[in-house]
Amino acid sequence: MTTTTIDLFASALLFHTDGDVRAAERRMAGGDRDAWQIATFRVTTDADVHADHWEMHPTAEEAVCCLTGGVRLYLRPTAPGATEDMVRLRPGTAAVVPRGRWHRLELDAPSELMSITHRDGTRLETRTATH
Repeated sequence: MTTTTIDLFASALLFHTDGDVRAAERRMAGGDRDAWQIATFRVTTDADVHADHWEMHPTAEEAVCCLTGGVRLYLRPTAPGATEDMVRLRPGTAAVVPRGRWHRLELDAPSELMSITHRDGTRLETRTATH
């Protein structure tokens, strides 16, 4: 097998349960049922992180990692009338989003982010005034 470099800002890495690792197209939803995805993103606006949508991963937790810049991670309330929880990520920090928890991002500055999760079944939902 030949070892080659992989541009992490153009491809994702898929880690399969059988130990296989390969580069693949980054996917926000769906994906290989047998693989965890590591994806790295350069983002400059809230639109780049779909701040107007909630996201949820039903099959696994997600590590959201801030490599450069700064980002706010919001967790949708789980009880009626409650407010969003917010975690501020600075360079070199990460937060783990619980499995099945709706979340979204907003930028404090242009950033480089890394996401690690199992994307099978991932859902996106437009953010509204009620959630």
